[in-house]
Amino acid sequence: MNETYTSLAAFAQTWGLLYFVLMFALVVAYVVWPKNRKQFEDAAQIPFRED
Repeated sequence: MNETYTSLAAFAQTWGLLYFVLMFALVVAYVVWPKNRKQFEDAAQIPFRED
């Protein structure tokens, strides 16, 4: 049973890390994609708008 847990933990650590690195890279790519620039520039100005 201990060997099963160790194998499962190693699998989760390796593939979990790769999964989160991939998700992070996708989010960063979405943010810096030229098509989304206007949307994020508008969102950045929200605190400075007068109501």
